[in-house]
Amino acid sequence: MTSAAPRRATDTAAEAQLKLDAVRQQLAGVWLGDAAVLDLLLVAVLAGGHVLLEDVPGVGKTTLAKGLARVLGVAFNRVQFTSDLLPADVLGGSVYHPGDGRFEFVAGPIFTDLLLADEINRAPTRSQSAFLQAMEEGQVSADGRAYPLSPLFTVIATQNPIDFDSTNPLPEAQLDRFLVATRLGYPDAAAERTLLGEYRSAPPLQAVLDPDGLLALRAQAREVYLHPDLAHYVVDLARATREDARVRLGISPRGAMHLAEAARARALLHGRASVHLEDVRALLHPVWGHRVLPRQGREHDRRVTAALLDALTADVPVPR
Repeated sequence: MTSAAPRRATDTAAEAQLKLDAVRQQLAGVWLGDAAVLDLLLVAVLAGGHVLLEDVPGVGKTTLAKGLARVLGVAFNRVQFTSDLLPADVLGGSVYHPGDGRFEFVAGPIFTDLLLADEINRAPTRSQSAFLQAMEEGQVSADGRAYPLSPLFTVIATQNPIDFDSTNPLPEAQLDRFLVATRLGYPDAAAERTLLGEYRSAPPLQAVLDPDGLLALRAQAREVYLHPDLAHYVVDLARATREDARVRLGISPRGAMHLAEAARARALLHGRASVHLEDVRALLHPVWGHRVLPRQGREHDRRVTAALLDALTADVPVPR
């Protein structure tokens, strides 16, 4: 009897992996780049987190976000951020009906399952702040009332790491709300040739999941077992970033929680009912690379941060 529960957990994890492999296979029809990017997106979705894509224009960020929503079977909206974007353009607002003298709240594009916030750093800080409550609490406030968002609400935000003209860098409080940050990179030569030819006649994507199925997978990811020794390891790593003299801003408790949640989601993605050390190590840079601020080097230089995280990791004892 004592081994029945672990066997059931393993079986259900294997079933989840089959569904997620089908999602991967569909997305591979529109994404010809590094498959690790797909895994990161699915980890974020399973963990109920948000994604920041930092890359130059034209590498497939919008195509990938739209394809992800289509395959997951969820609603999708896109907002192009500009310097004159207002919070109401994202959240919505009240419209006056003179016939009966009343105001009616009209929901904005943020009321969806998956929202692509394109070039988020081009918006004024006032409009960027409209996302803070939504990303953390799953609701927005307007006209003195709170309006709940979809339980699947996920932001995929993009920003260009090269062009900083007329941009407003994301504040640390907002960066800390993104579960993962990554770059897509350029496709290899063979993939780029495919884009010019047979890619244009590829069959349309088919939905593999639906909202209820995705919610069930999220609930399953939360139940993945995290051994206390691995939990202690995550805390030790986070505290090391706060105490090291080379770090100006270390990992917050939210960042430690995000790493644990992402590790659970990655384990489920690979058909496991428990977190392994490799899950934590593989996600260290995507989950923490945009949160740590080194004292030396340019701000938000991910290469400096990556080297510092590697050095800190080497100094923290690994659990047996």
